[in-house]
Amino acid sequence: MSQFFHIHPDNPQPRLVRQAVEIIQKGGVIVYPTDSGYAIGCGLGNKQAKERIERIRGIEKHHNFTLMCRDLSELSTYARVDNQMFRLIKNNTPGPYTFILKGTKEVPKRLINDKKKTIGIRVTEHPITSALLEELDEPLMSCSLILPGEQFTESDPDDIRMQLEKHVDLIVHGGYLIEQATTVIDMSEDSVEILRYGCGDVAPFE
Repeated sequence: MSQFFHIHPDNPQPRLVRQAVEIIQKGGVIVYPTDSGYAIGCGLGNKQAKERIERIRGIEKHHNFTLMCRDLSELSTYARVDNQMFRLIKNNTPGPYTFILKGTKEVPKRLINDKKKTIGIRVTEHPITSALLEELDEPLMSCSLILPGEQFTESDPDDIRMQLEKHVDLIVHGGYLIEQATTVIDMSEDSVEILRYGCGDVAPFE
């Protein structure tokens, strides 16, 4: 049975944030709010938790996971990007975008796309996620919470609890959110390709 924390979406309670991070550090899988619906995540190096997320989502092992980063200072650690692309990313983050970039050796091999050697990078502006990442002091291995058979990210934490309370370790109730996923932008080949149209404005990248 999972825990269920009501964390204030604008002023996250430090005590609950610390407890949530302890669950992650102990190998837990958590559901948490972002600026594009709810996401599901775990610790960066946790293989077993990643496999649990794959089962919950009904996705294959080659599915691209995203590193949810607290800010762009972590970008150079986990991804390779030239100055022009970096400026484009910087001008549009934090926000509801996932950027596909070439991964560095710091990224666990199981997270890298086998063929393209890429990783998704994301910087959200949601206060709860920002607080979690600041306390955790490293990225979250994450993906949008889109359940099998569904097209959109989950937006209602009460519905999520009904479906997943026996499958995850923590559900963070951070309010009722939009259902649309992030806009996914591939910058891995020194060009810009929009892979998915989501809630992030694509105009700056066209």
